[in-house]
Amino acid sequence: MVLYTSPFPNSFLSVLHSFSWGLIFPCYWLADRLVASFVPTTYEKRQRADDPCYFHALCIIITTPIYLALLVASLPFALIGFLLWSPLQSTRRPYIYSRLEDKSHANGAALLTEWKAAGTGKSFCFGSANVCLLPDSLARFNNVFNTQARAKEIGRRIRNGASRPQIKIYIDSPTNTSISAASFSSLVSPQGGDNTNRAVSVGMKRTTSMEYKGDNSGLNNSEDAREDKAGLGEPNEGEENSCIVRINGEENGLASDTEVDTVNGQPNAGGQAEQSPDGDAENSKTPNHKQKEGDSGSLDSYTASRESLVKVRIGDGSVDQSTVNNKLLYKASIMKKTSVRKKKHTDETFDHEISAFFPANLDFLCLQEVFDKRAAEKLKEQLHHYFEYIVYDVGVYSCHGCCSFKFVNSGLLFASRYPVMDAAYHCYPNGRGTDSLASKGALFLKVQVGSTPQDQRIVGYVSCTHLQALAGDTTVRCEQLDMLQDWLSEFRKSTSSSSTANPEELVAFDVICGDLNFDNCSSEDKLEQQHSLFTHYKDPCRIGPGEDKPWAIGTLLDPEGLYDEEVCTPDNLQKALESEEGRKGYLVYPTSKNHGSSQKGRKASLKGNGRRIDYMLYTEEGLYLEWKVEVEEFSFITQLAGLTDHLPVAMRLMVSTGEDDP
Repeated sequence: MVLYTSPFPNSFLSVLHSFSWGLIFPCYWLADRLVASFVPTTYEKRQRADDPCYFHALCIIITTPIYLALLVASLPFALIGFLLWSPLQSTRRPYIYSRLEDKSHANGAALLTEWKAAGTGKSFCFGSANVCLLPDSLARFNNVFNTQARAKEIGRRIRNGASRPQIKIYIDSPTNTSISAASFSSLVSPQGGDNTNRAVSVGMKRTTSMEYKGDNSGLNNSEDAREDKAGLGEPNEGEENSCIVRINGEENGLASDTEVDTVNGQPNAGGQAEQSPDGDAENSKTPNHKQKEGDSGSLDSYTASRESLVKVRIGDGSVDQSTVNNKLLYKASIMKKTSVRKKKHTDETFDHEISAFFPANLDFLCLQEVFDKRAAEKLKEQLHHYFEYIVYDVGVYSCHGCCSFKFVNSGLLFASRYPVMDAAYHCYPNGRGTDSLASKGALFLKVQVGSTPQDQRIVGYVSCTHLQALAGDTTVRCEQLDMLQDWLSEFRKSTSSSSTANPEELVAFDVICGDLNFDNCSSEDKLEQQHSLFTHYKDPCRIGPGEDKPWAIGTLLDPEGLYDEEVCTPDNLQKALESEEGRKGYLVYPTSKNHGSSQKGRKASLKGNGRRIDYMLYTEEGLYLEWKVEVEEFSFITQLAGLTDHLPVAMRLMVSTGEDDP
């Protein structure tokens, strides 16, 4: 299957499309600004609290006639542009595939080595988020604004969070026998190349998150590296750039003996603290994501709340100090599980957490609501610093390919560190209400993650979707889930080059990510909860229809509280969501006849821990029979605090081959 690298089959159509959109854009922009001026966010209301009451009204009185006059003047040009633009959409391709040619800018992709199915297995990490990148006037109805600056900052935070080694901390204590792991999304510097393997000694002070000062060895083929690698033993291939810290504790809670094993890589800290290639000027103009004390959402922030710091300092090691250029400060989020929760969930087979950062070594990312095309370009630019392969601008426009006229695309975006082999998009034909104006659908992707010594390709399937949003449209969503399953089955058959007798490909995983717009606790969503999709695909957060696991929390934030001091930074939002009171205050809860839709300040007993409408599902069906797939870690992420009204989610899968290490 050919991957489309441009929206149109030839340059003439591309130029004609650019010309038509150039005629439409002034009218579109003026209308957007006009509506936005009448829809203030809670942040803007608070900023204006000290201004005279007449000041904002005076601004609207002055600017509205100007916007209206320019809007009317631009309408004839917009009409001509629309008459050119609309028929062109019949030739438009359903997505754009972007591959980064200059790999020196892709810090994450440079670290990948092809998996040869050796060792005990390999882990793959998946992330999903609804980022609410609508035109600014529409985004304000969700209480977020400045779409263009938010897109850039969202991309920065994701790549900063992902381009770090995985760090795990195991704490042995006489008073606490459970395992506490450092967040697998713990924050360190983006990597620019291969790293050496070595063990380091550290002194650690117990608290709840980490500052990390790493040395840049700059060596990837030295004798010391080979000796250390032999001494530590070969890790699983999936444990790229991971650091394992073991702490033996005493009864007083102080660490008495600490060991750190750096597996498959010493964190690379070459160069100064990472700055955005585009500079930080634009970020400073975006009030809703200015960094505050305790905001660890970006690598550029060096401050963290004192309650969430564990200091790890590199001791004297075998690294040649002449190769150390400088040191960089890193921060890591620690998995926070209270002792009560640990005792209640000792039967859980995988780690779970509320993390202030995106996972380290994130392999695949599925985003929803990337509707604004300019914002999509800014987001893609930032993500390309970590992900080599991106599929964006997914969907159809006008009347092409769907039953009703589509003004915007599907809003889906997919980013990967592994090459995309095939891609397909389908539009849901049964959208209703305002959702029918967008070409919501499903994006299916086949990626190559390795090959066997017998030259058999190792592949995986990732599906990204966004279902009907309007409440009460249960039947519509169930129909869309039916179509999702049918389309996925068809895609797998059409892209498979294997037969049972002569398998040319080994399927390692099959994952579905997306905003399904229903939760597993609301009584109104019973039909979706019992859908056959959940008999074929597993939900790590779910016990059964209508019942989530006790540690699972909602992913839909209460828009009214997005800018409250308690939740406006990643660290603060993480702390708030770890308490029942915080969840009741800042998450949207399942609706019922006895409770209204607003939870702000309510302390009453509510079912579940909030509306979890963002899902990550995986299946064991249709995979290579000799391999086993298990969830290693699942996390709810707060790194996009103040930038969107959803919590991103992440899942790490371990594909076990059952072979012994060589």
